[in-house]
Amino acid sequence: MFVQWFLAATHLLAFAVALSAVLARSKALRSFSNIAPSTVGRVLIADNIWGISALVLLVTGGLRAFGGYEKGSDYYLHQPLFHVKMTLLVLILLLELAPMIRFIKWRMALVRGTRLDVQQAGPFARISHVQALLIVLMMIAASGMARGVGLG
Repeated sequence: MFVQWFLAATHLLAFAVALSAVLARSKALRSFSNIAPSTVGRVLIADNIWGISALVLLVTGGLRAFGGYEKGSDYYLHQPLFHVKMTLLVLILLLELAPMIRFIKWRMALVRGTRLDVQQAGPFARISHVQALLIVLMMIAASGMARGVGLG
């Protein structure tokens, strides 16, 4: 029982951290009118936190759905809101590809001491806002899923 509780609590907290981090990243990206090292640092720190929280979500969610700690994979695979949640996750991950690649390039440029290409800061801020909305929708789907909504 303790493991189920721990996984559920960690999963829920990771949603909160993910939402906060993606919004913090967006806010820092919007402030790129003057490129100060502290601004770049805030973007990359928020991006790191977002990445770690996403990893925690994937691991705890996978254990809960398929590790035998919760209702079992049969429940999840036949739960329509689980499919909604997984579709939202795929959309979030697809949206993350371009920012992730750019931020890796920023990290490499910082190490080399070369100039950062920040032309995509505005679009990446908007992508982060969309991801925040999708995270909220995932939390709504998860709360319905936990209560058996959609199983008829």
